[in-house]
Amino acid sequence: MQQFLIIAAAHFLALLSPGPDFFLIARTSLSAGWRVASGTCLGIALANGVFIAAAFAGMAALRPGSLPFVILQLACCAYLVYLGVLFLRYAGRSDLDVSNGGRSTALGNPFIAWRRATGRGFLAGILNPKNALFYTSLAAMLTGAHASAGWKTIYGVWMFSIVLLWDVLVALLIGNRAVLRRFARALPWLERISGAVLILLALGVVAVLWLR
Repeated sequence: MQQFLIIAAAHFLALLSPGPDFFLIARTSLSAGWRVASGTCLGIALANGVFIAAAFAGMAALRPGSLPFVILQLACCAYLVYLGVLFLRYAGRSDLDVSNGGRSTALGNPFIAWRRATGRGFLAGILNPKNALFYTSLAAMLTGAHASAGWKTIYGVWMFSIVLLWDVLVALLIGNRAVLRRFARALPWLERISGAVLILLALGVVAVLWLR
């Protein structure tokens, strides 16, 4: 039980640090409402689930420094730059309707918007090498009885659930009407800052890979 608490605590603390996933959830929740953003949360959780299953299955291909991992990093960088450019390009263009819970008037079919948000969330999560590195590191911490298939299943279900619940909570807090009224004016700056951070993060990863 002590090992479970240590690994669970490390996993939750990692969720507290803002990253590309957080910025995507925040932007979607502010521009489209928390219901559409819940699709982004589900996509991110599913991507985390893929990394969790791969790490606990002992896939050597996801080990840091391997060629597939470097390719994954480069793909991530390309996607982050793309996402950052989108944030910068459309900063301030979101038509927020506070009386409608922050849902953009240009969304159209809510289910289609939710499905697209799920796809964007999955891409953001699966192209984030931080997830691969983190879950591989956690899997390496499992020793003794905790390395059994049963315990790995428990860890996997727990981590997937925590990622999903935490991200939905973030979307709810940001998409809440009262909170939305305070942040509606800050949305353009949030988008610009998010875009700049994503691009800088991608360039930083490329620089590290280049200097190796």
